[in-house]
Amino acid sequence: MVLRSVNLQPDTINSMPTLRLFAQAREAAGTGSVEFPGDTVEDILQVAVNTFGDNFSVILANSKVWVNGEEVPRSYPLTDKDEVAVLPPVSGGM
Repeated sequence: MVLRSVNLQPDTINSMPTLRLFAQAREAAGTGSVEFPGDTVEDILQVAVNTFGDNFSVILANSKVWVNGEEVPRSYPLTDKDEVAVLPPVSGGM
């Protein structure tokens, strides 16, 4: 997955959705929740990659991304009230 470069000028950003991170994504970022500027899912994920680095980017490439409990395309528009969740694959067993 390749995320495009995003021009995030203060006068062009209309929303600050909450990014929720789980499992390996939370570990790579060092936090479980953060607000980032972005008008689409892709925007907020690019800011997260720029902030959290390569390890986070690798985890993101294999993760599901949901908004408000539903899987959506990366072009999905966001508002301040939205919650974007990064859900890495989980392994486990008995």
